[in-house]
Amino acid sequence: MTRVLTRLSARHPGWEGEALEGLRTDGFAIVEDVIPGPLIERIRGAMYAVRERILADVGPERLRRAGELGVLRLMLAYDESFCDLLELEQVLSVVDATVSPTAIMHLQNGLILPPAARSGNAGHFQTTFHRDFPRHLEGYVASVNTFLAIDEFTELNGATLLVPGSHQRADPPDLDEMAASAIPALCPAGSMIAFDSTLWHAAGENRSDRDRLAINQQFTRSFVKQQIDYVRALGDAAVLRQRPRTQQLLGWYTRVVTSLDEYYRPADERLYRGGQG
Repeated sequence: MTRVLTRLSARHPGWEGEALEGLRTDGFAIVEDVIPGPLIERIRGAMYAVRERILADVGPERLRRAGELGVLRLMLAYDESFCDLLELEQVLSVVDATVSPTAIMHLQNGLILPPAARSGNAGHFQTTFHRDFPRHLEGYVASVNTFLAIDEFTELNGATLLVPGSHQRADPPDLDEMAASAIPALCPAGSMIAFDSTLWHAAGENRSDRDRLAINQQFTRSFVKQQIDYVRALGDAAVLRQRPRTQQLLGWYTRVVTSLDEYYRPADERLYRGGQG
């Protein structure tokens, strides 16, 4: 039987409960009307600008050696506009209800999926079925993703493929089973695909003549190490310019002490605050 995507709108009361039920049963939920139009346009332009700066800083050879396809890491170091995506109330609502209000951001990666005819998508991590949190904790939800569609997701431009019900499994599903049951996450620009990070998924094949843009944000319980130490990478001044909740997500309250002086500070000055989960 063909699975039908349940699409929700953040404009409708009660969307949160339905989204959480989708996360529990299917492993994901698609919520439309999350990112306002002006922010979408600003983020789209910022992603291309950041791509050029990363290329200049890292160099094409190292990026090729990493085998990644259009992945933009540490975008916040180049443009603090990406902090606006951490302030979206729909994103925070999902994070709060799944991995708690003391969660931290494991990663925020921009994804520019080029047309397959131009780049050749085969063999890249994103285009093969994978989990973003490859650990089975007996049903304990330790990580959740809010995948943001900066462009419309269509079958033609390689909408992310989701395998319903493949989350929270100790053993990976059979590859043929995943290929047969995967469904494309079709949604308009500005949507959020919230999914349990143990869900098996893959980027589709972009058969259009344009890039397909998205941003993957993964949030974990506060005791899980981040992919990048955002506080150290951005610097204290940049983090302190953000709202307290964004500071929390960046890891400001879960820093590791580096000296006895830091360890024995008063409670309100400690780098790792109490009650972090």
